[in-house]
Amino acid sequence: MRVVRVFMFLLSIYLVIKKKKSFFGIKPLGAKELKETITYLGASFVKLAQVLATRADFFDKEYLQELKELHDQLPPMNKAEFNEVYSKAFRSETFLSFEKEPIASASIGQVHVAYTHKEQKVAVKLRRLNIEQMVRADIKIINFFNTLFKPLLSHYTKNSIEAVVSEFSKMILQEVSLAQELKNLQKFSSVYKDAGIKFPTPLVQFCSDDALVMSFEEGFRFDDKENILKHKVDFNSIISKLVDFYTTQMLIKGYFHADPHPGNLLVNKEGELILLDFGMVKTVPNSSRVAIIELIKAANEQDYERYIAASKKLGTVAYEAPVAEVAEFTSKMFEIFSNENLSSESMQQLAFEVLESTRGLPFKLPSDAIYILRVSAIVEGLGTTYIENFNGIKDILPILQKNIPRALGAKDSIIETLIDEIKEIPFFAKDFKSALKKISANELQVELSLDQLEWIKRDLKESHKSNSLSFVFMLLSVFILLYDKEFAVLAVGFFAFGAIRILNK
Repeated sequence: MRVVRVFMFLLSIYLVIKKKKSFFGIKPLGAKELKETITYLGASFVKLAQVLATRADFFDKEYLQELKELHDQLPPMNKAEFNEVYSKAFRSETFLSFEKEPIASASIGQVHVAYTHKEQKVAVKLRRLNIEQMVRADIKIINFFNTLFKPLLSHYTKNSIEAVVSEFSKMILQEVSLAQELKNLQKFSSVYKDAGIKFPTPLVQFCSDDALVMSFEEGFRFDDKENILKHKVDFNSIISKLVDFYTTQMLIKGYFHADPHPGNLLVNKEGELILLDFGMVKTVPNSSRVAIIELIKAANEQDYERYIAASKKLGTVAYEAPVAEVAEFTSKMFEIFSNENLSSESMQQLAFEVLESTRGLPFKLPSDAIYILRVSAIVEGLGTTYIENFNGIKDILPILQKNIPRALGAKDSIIETLIDEIKEIPFFAKDFKSALKKISANELQVELSLDQLEWIKRDLKESHKSNSLSFVFMLLSVFILLYDKEFAVLAVGFFAFGAIRILNK
């Protein structure tokens, strides 16, 4: 039964996004049925659906209305489960008062309002009973599907799915630990204390792996358009602030909140952004950060060859990818997403048509890129809530572009930047001297990335396999001659075939 529901979930998402009515007579689930199926499947599948629930350009209002409830309106634990979790986490006298009815219920836990003995209002997040065991079971199911369909997938798709499954498994297991979330919240609050964004303050003395107790933050959900407009909050300013903050996280600090769905983003009456839920926090490796900066710069300048080179560094395009074909694909995609006259729906339709024509190109999805792309998709989806025809190229790129100097280490003033550059001169001189010494001693080395090594390894393996087969034919011809010279013509044929295979490589 569960396997059937997983299949229907995946098929329905595909059909709805692609706006197809059926697949071999099988129709997609309706909005309520889809939400019920996701709810039944549990935490792992809810996490995927939460990304989709931000996409106003993917789904109509009926689907969006149902899917957005997956952020924080899932069925709560029953009374027996709640009592078991609460008794593990707290003593009966821990709080002055505790509201047993949760104000939000998500895939990993549920949130309650409580008051401490100092009469401070707090938010208490309780981890669902046996959630870790359930997640581990889901990971086994996902791995089963991956193993089952792996022989049908191309080399690049196979690698991408492997990376997605591996990264997803690692991250969701971290997310079910509220002790880990506490550490993430403390570090995040310290790193971004001057960012102009509000975060909850944890009450460490009450926290454990089953419970996280924090200051209660008042605000409206990011997608609560009615209340945000009612209080005359400038949503253009909010979107700009959100993009600017995520630019700082991913490109400058390299430490980012990887789950900014509407249930985790609040806006208060003063127009301040409040970020919640730190179960999914990622570090961007420096190599990926630099590649993203190069991607943004190339995209802004419409420099497709540089864009492809940066994509190869990031790992989303294989090193052996044909530059001309990928450049043509990139050019078409930028034309679509920079066209201000297209609606979001039209953009999406055209983008799918271009993607359909490039199935043979070696695109990949390495683990470092998974959450970066996920966050980008969510942030762009949030933009569609307030700004008509909002898209990443037209609306986000200018904000990203202005942050590139800071991402590359520039200071707020020219004087500070010059001072930093002057400080770097001795290190540059030392590196230059060291390089000259290595050149004169014939010790200069070339570093290769893992993607390049993988390509070389695969190319050598295929070449070795082909050459081995050729030598087998040539060796077989010798054995045929030794066995019976009457088969000389056949022997010459095998030898010639093997030799031609080698010469034509």
